[in-house]
Amino acid sequence: MEVGQMQRRLLEYTKSLFMEGVLDNQFLQLQQLQDESNPDFVAEVVSLFFADSERLVNDLTRVLDQPTIDFKMVDSHVHQLKGSSSSIGAERIKNACVAFRNFCEEQNIEGCMSCLQQVKQEYCLVKNKLETLFRMEQQIVAAGGSIPMMELSF
Repeated sequence: MEVGQMQRRLLEYTKSLFMEGVLDNQFLQLQQLQDESNPDFVAEVVSLFFADSERLVNDLTRVLDQPTIDFKMVDSHVHQLKGSSSSIGAERIKNACVAFRNFCEEQNIEGCMSCLQQVKQEYCLVKNKLETLFRMEQQIVAAGGSIPMMELSF
């Protein structure tokens, strides 16, 4: 496949992530911070997000599995996850965390358990989609092309 075609596919794929609500404009702003001096900036930030999120999801699972649930601890973990997902533009995780925090406030165990499953699903979706995006970018660079930037306008 020629580089121009690969670049068009990447832009279409990236646009689909915004249309599906997987990502928001914060992700584009993150991309704007990447340049020749730090070409892997976005991948590194997202990799840190993945590691942090997996730890938080595991902590949430453990806390919610206790006979007596510490809702302040659950809320603290969800708040951290919401913040880190917001910082990379992972919109669907952030939205799931908003609902999760409401159930924490109400001390609704069933609601919290349901939201935990939703967060896990959204996390897997975002991780798979971003890994695909980064693979596409690597293929373009390996073929001698440059990564096209999305416009911040939509």
